[in-house]
Amino acid sequence: AGGQTYGFPIYCASWLPLAHIIKPSPSADDVVDTDASPAPSSPPPPPMVALGGGGGEGRSGVPNALVVAALDPGAAGAPPALSPEPVFRLGTEEQVPYRMAVHPRGDGVLCAFPNGCRLVRWESPEGDDQHSLVLRSDQEALVKLNDVGLQLAVSFSGEGSILATGGEDGHLRVFKWPGMETVIEEPNAKTSVKDLSFSSDEMFLVVNRSSGPSRVWDLKSSEALANLPREQGEIFGFCRFSTKSDNSQILFVTAMQGDYGKIISWNTSSWTRIGSKKVTRDVISAFSVSPDGTLLAIGNIEGSISVLGSRDMRVVLTVKKAHLGIVTTLVFSQDSRALLSTSFDSTARVTSTESPKSDGISLWSMVLAIILGILVYYYMQHKEDLLAMLPQ
Repeated sequence: AGGQTYGFPIYCASWLPLAHIIKPSPSADDVVDTDASPAPSSPPPPPMVALGGGGGEGRSGVPNALVVAALDPGAAGAPPALSPEPVFRLGTEEQVPYRMAVHPRGDGVLCAFPNGCRLVRWESPEGDDQHSLVLRSDQEALVKLNDVGLQLAVSFSGEGSILATGGEDGHLRVFKWPGMETVIEEPNAKTSVKDLSFSSDEMFLVVNRSSGPSRVWDLKSSEALANLPREQGEIFGFCRFSTKSDNSQILFVTAMQGDYGKIISWNTSSWTRIGSKKVTRDVISAFSVSPDGTLLAIGNIEGSISVLGSRDMRVVLTVKKAHLGIVTTLVFSQDSRALLSTSFDSTARVTSTESPKSDGISLWSMVLAIILGILVYYYMQHKEDLLAMLPQ
């Protein structure tokens, strides 16, 4: 339940910042003709996602494409699901989009193909359907990334002012956006870049490689700030910064150690480990942190997904066999209320992460239990006085 297929293995996905992409419809205040009845304002567009993937080069018959899909409103109380009919589909010919980074302010979608990167920009078509979206490839953008080979990690910073890419060949590149002035370049590393993550204040960049420690870069000085060492037997995977309720930051890194997958947390002032917990016995294939910092999500090679609390790393939700193949991407929605997951099995799924509505009943039960406990305690303390008040 909740899964939708679009006819190709899905390698990458992201929610779209629609507030920065779709222009709001004119309001009644914008109507010039005062004699005419104001046009009713259109409802807000449903949440949308971008999906990328395909069958690769050759004549497999499986297309390579970028797809924009909308969340289907469905019936009240029904679980969230993507609409079977995409909003827009862009064929990418012989090139498979393996990774993507959606600009948070609506500048477009950066896609990593086997031979390099390409930027596709949004166009909101004129006409009655103001919620439709069109993608157009920008051939003049990203000239510095046209022929750099496959980038295994691509990301924009939270405000969209910095772009980072990490290659299969180990080459790390960091640019100012949109001018593409170089901030950091590390060309001589011999290990592939597996993942990278920006801190929310755009001060730090953490890079995980196929071997060795995680490296923290200072984006102001463009210098390496710290190396986060592995313990014996650990193989680092994904890395994500998260903001806590007091606006301080914490870094989460996934690792495999023997038969277990674990999540390690790091202090971002001293760059020391502050916690570690084994969370699965399967290989972690995808990882995400909710924008509000309260939830973590892991996907594994068996197709299952789990959502954990970020404070105690206790599992709050598990969906066994959410997909029939490896989970390739996990992304929380901007409001942290939904989790998008994709897989090699060509499916994209949206899972609600909201607490059940019965929580209110549970709260009242706790209040009544406390009141009852107080009454029992009072009775036990004044039992003889109360009995003496009864008629003999």
